[in-house]
Amino acid sequence: MEKFYLTTPIYYPSGKFHIGTAYTEVLADFIKKYKKLQGYDTFMLTGVDEHGQKIEDKAKDSEMDPKAYVDIQANNAINLWKKMKIDYSKFMRTTDDYHEIAVQKIFERFLSQGDIYKGEYEGWYCKPCESYFTETQLVDGKCPDCGREVRKMKEEAYFFNMKKYADRLLKYYEENQDFIKPEFRKNEMINNFIKPGLEDLCVTRTSFSWGIKVKSDPKHVIYVWLDALTNYLTALGYTSENDELYKKYWPADLQIVGKDIARFHLIYWPIFLMALDLPLPKTILVHNWITMKDGKMSKSKGNVIYPEQLIERYGLDATKYFLLREIPVATDGVFSPEEFVDRYNYDLCNDLSNLLNRTISMINKYFDGLVPNYNGTPNEVDETLENDAIEVISKFEDYMNKYEIANAIQSIWTLVSRTNKYIDETSPWALAKEVDGETEEDKVNRIDKLKSCMYHLVANLKQIAIMIRPFMEETSDNILRQLGISNNVSWDSLKDYKKIENIKVIEKGEPIFMRLDQQEEVEYIKNLMKV
Repeated sequence: MEKFYLTTPIYYPSGKFHIGTAYTEVLADFIKKYKKLQGYDTFMLTGVDEHGQKIEDKAKDSEMDPKAYVDIQANNAINLWKKMKIDYSKFMRTTDDYHEIAVQKIFERFLSQGDIYKGEYEGWYCKPCESYFTETQLVDGKCPDCGREVRKMKEEAYFFNMKKYADRLLKYYEENQDFIKPEFRKNEMINNFIKPGLEDLCVTRTSFSWGIKVKSDPKHVIYVWLDALTNYLTALGYTSENDELYKKYWPADLQIVGKDIARFHLIYWPIFLMALDLPLPKTILVHNWITMKDGKMSKSKGNVIYPEQLIERYGLDATKYFLLREIPVATDGVFSPEEFVDRYNYDLCNDLSNLLNRTISMINKYFDGLVPNYNGTPNEVDETLENDAIEVISKFEDYMNKYEIANAIQSIWTLVSRTNKYIDETSPWALAKEVDGETEEDKVNRIDKLKSCMYHLVANLKQIAIMIRPFMEETSDNILRQLGISNNVSWDSLKDYKKIENIKVIEKGEPIFMRLDQQEEVEYIKNLMKV
């Protein structure tokens, strides 16, 4: 069985996660479940990044011990991912003992082989990003990553010799075209950071204490990004006595990060791995942000929306659908209450839910709920539908292989629309009516067409249910249950139109999505954003 190891960043635990942070998890969870449905042995890693000055300061402001503070925050994250049914394999915490021991070992190795040296650092420091910048890297005198104020800092520190690996990294970029997706992110790294001259990275601090101590020089705390990035290895048992998971799953097949931390993952992380003489991840996928009409989400602007709020009123499946369908990986996506309600009403209610309801109703009306068996000789209209469906499935797989997620979701709804159009093309209500003066042969042909129509509607709904299963599991189960099909379905059955036999739909269809009042729900969501 092929393995598939994917990771999300470990998040700074600072209270509630908005939908932007949730998007990363939903994206990874969808890909993981898709691969699992295809038969892969999957392992998904997520977690929280718990060290650093900002954590120490927040704990102090809350009059708490830093460990007690991060315990609460980690529990908040675990509860949210549980609510969102994120099927991770391991939840990583950088305060875990095994991780701290492994990081110390990695640091000492870098030190012993000359990759790390001691010096003095003076530069511009952004506390929220826990990053140093040179004067030329600042944007309008502020942090180039988050836009916040920076301050001049000077302290004794250890540095990682990034320059030593710059040419090797560029060569790796050139020889491994799938390493960075989308590709323009590679050009950003080259033009903005590597070609101008890659700065050596400050990897320790002495101005605070909340972090992993350098074993050979305990007054130094290991820089948060060296600590955090190596979690992708240490979570699998790297350097420990029990490294079976590491041997099984490394290198990672896919690592998903937001654009704000692209530099750390596309430059520092591969260089660390090169220094450890380890294989690099096969692909690092950088996604953009979810923004609002008035810009980036901000509590001060009153435009933040949290996933729990949407899930409570509209359901988990609708929330996941919107995030995956509306937010392209390569460009910023805009969240608006109007668009959310429109997607719910048109895509989920009008297109998908009505397709299921019409199908259930017609099978009950024309065949007492029994789905006619496949006769193996589709007419021209049915054959065109089969070919169109198989083409859509192939496109979906191709998009998923390229991690073009919004396009993959759109392809599913292409099949939903195509199936609705098929009802109009075949006019089953007309096929069900007797025709004056028709011969017995004409009647048999008419009924055969009606049977084939009902069968193909069920077959296409089954295909749709399988494709949405990795991100809309409850809806998938609901569709299959109403059709009388076991939810124990496989990806391999998607393109075979002969796999449905002797099934009976429920007696009365149940709407899986109910139409929303546009004005009322838009106002409701806008009010949520003001809280």
